[in-house]
Amino acid sequence: MPKIKIDGVEGEFENGLTLLQACEMMGAEVPRFCYHDRLSIAGNCRMCLVEVKGGPPKPQASCAMSVNDLRPGPNGEPPEVFTNTPMVKKAREGVMEFLLINHPLDCPICDQGGECDLQDQAMAYGIDKNRYAENKRAVEDKDFGPLVKTEMTRCIQCTRCVRFTTEVAGVSDMGATGRGEDMEITTYLDRLLTSELQGNVIDLCPVGALTSKPYEFKARPWELRKTETIDVMDALGSNIRVDARGREVMRILPRTHELINEEWISDKTRFVWDGLKTQRLDQPYVREMGKLRPATWEEALSQAANKIKSAGSKKSAILLGDLVAAEEAFALKNLAMKLGIANIDCREPGSPLGEHGGRAAYIFNSTIAGIDEADAIMLIGCNPRLEAPVLNARIRKRLLKGGCIIGVVGEKADLTYDYAYLGAGPDSLAEFAKHGPAKAQRPLFIVGQGVLARPDGAANLALAAKAAASIGVVKEGWNGFNVLHTAAGRVGALDVCALPGDDGLDTQGILDAADAGNLDVVILAGADEIDTSKLGKAFVIYIGTHGDAGAHRADVILPAAAYTEKSVTYVNTEGRPQMTARASFPPGDAREDWAIVRSLAEKLGVAPEWNSLTELRAAMYKIAPQLAELDVIHKADADALSELAKGEGRTLKEPFRSPVTDFYLTNPIARASRIMGECSALKNGRSLQAAE
Repeated sequence: MPKIKIDGVEGEFENGLTLLQACEMMGAEVPRFCYHDRLSIAGNCRMCLVEVKGGPPKPQASCAMSVNDLRPGPNGEPPEVFTNTPMVKKAREGVMEFLLINHPLDCPICDQGGECDLQDQAMAYGIDKNRYAENKRAVEDKDFGPLVKTEMTRCIQCTRCVRFTTEVAGVSDMGATGRGEDMEITTYLDRLLTSELQGNVIDLCPVGALTSKPYEFKARPWELRKTETIDVMDALGSNIRVDARGREVMRILPRTHELINEEWISDKTRFVWDGLKTQRLDQPYVREMGKLRPATWEEALSQAANKIKSAGSKKSAILLGDLVAAEEAFALKNLAMKLGIANIDCREPGSPLGEHGGRAAYIFNSTIAGIDEADAIMLIGCNPRLEAPVLNARIRKRLLKGGCIIGVVGEKADLTYDYAYLGAGPDSLAEFAKHGPAKAQRPLFIVGQGVLARPDGAANLALAAKAAASIGVVKEGWNGFNVLHTAAGRVGALDVCALPGDDGLDTQGILDAADAGNLDVVILAGADEIDTSKLGKAFVIYIGTHGDAGAHRADVILPAAAYTEKSVTYVNTEGRPQMTARASFPPGDAREDWAIVRSLAEKLGVAPEWNSLTELRAAMYKIAPQLAELDVIHKADADALSELAKGEGRTLKEPFRSPVTDFYLTNPIARASRIMGECSALKNGRSLQAAE
């Protein structure tokens, strides 16, 4: 490893590091615009200039020079690099002066104001005057779609956006045209951006050329209250920051978590914030004469409790939705046990998760970061581009690194990378159950809900486990059997065992029984993704946040808090517990879900032993102790998967299909969002008015 002196301090560095990285490791600050740790090196902006002793008599771009490129002194002395000499200072001032030649200097009306790299670095490394007196150039703005606003006169051609869309997002939508002063960043043939990750170019842009179109002129960064929390738009558990002003969420930004989302988030995560304030349930409702009317909490809870009492435990059921947190699932399971209700389920219709194979049968065992170590990946019945776009970007990154092959069993879809298509359904998967051990040392299966959420889900899961055993996906020191969830609350609910009791009905059984008139009461805890037409004449109690499908069918509505309005635990698809933080308060008379369940239990005369969220968590940790260790993954017992492989059952001929058909409208919050509605309409070729 080469030794280098940086500003007089000697250090030893790994081969291949850039001078810029080496300087930062030694505590020297080097400004930059085009360089980014996760993108290829462009060397466009020349802001990261440093002086190399013994090198050419001019400053060097530290991002484009490796520590291995420096030669030692005549007597073997370590090469020296300086970041603060008069030569470097003058060079940076000159670069900044050139950058500002055509920049419009419209900071007072720029949404990037207060968070702009150009502002900050002009202050730190620029000069107090500009010698350029000619007319500034103007560039026509481009239409990138409903999410990214352009002001291309501000663009400094750093090409971060071009490199991101090409390398990380995997879509060749952006590029540079022209040369010199005529160079422009644009989309080819004036098409809109098509990536589900396009919003990340807003964070990457070091100036105000690319900003958030929905957030345009909404607020200044210093006005906002910033809360670090967790995303629930998919099961990845991306780390986010929610910025709110008063009671209103104004924007959502990513936080860096190397093991989950790195520093990217999907467009649904970033732009769904307007759905948090529209179509909200802000007071209880009861149905009278076929119509819902506002009611008090006392009245709504009393009516719900009376119906449950009269129905009895055998004719009552509880269905948990996709966004139910672990505490809420535990409270509902506790209520069901005290009332003797065996008909409770947290899974999609047909899903067999949690019945066999232990925890290893329903989590992403290799971990998300484990994808970086895989040398063969098989996607079975899933479309990660729609189900978890950030995970899909990680798979693409692994493929581009080399030494990895990807196969797909399921639907043919544009995943932004090349793969071998291995078949469409259970018949193709059955062939791999007869396959010999793979040559790959670390093969990885990703089993999607398209395999599980169907009538033959149990048989398909057993078939996938058999194929994993045959190929050698599970071996000493490596468990590559992974289940990719689409619902943020599913793993947490499975961990607290929100599953049918003895002789209890699962989700499909509950719907069939209600349709046949064999159930009198059904409690829907945010369960909006089910077919509500199958609830028959059952009395429906809905606990949720939005006026979605469940609320339209409900006889009693109990308004709840959204994920940005409460502190609860979500367990991501890899089994990692993470806790949200309250960024704002629920609207009107809405309450947190666990408190609603506690009040309902009290009305039913079965009040639990806990009276606060802290006491509830203490009780939950007794049955699921792994949830107490936040951001820690407890490895599941891989040996239990052998039990899963023993399962039998008849599979259907239908091909596997991802349950996510419209990426932008997968939950009540997204469906309430006008931004998401516009994106969906554009994606599917509909007009926004028709979509509404």
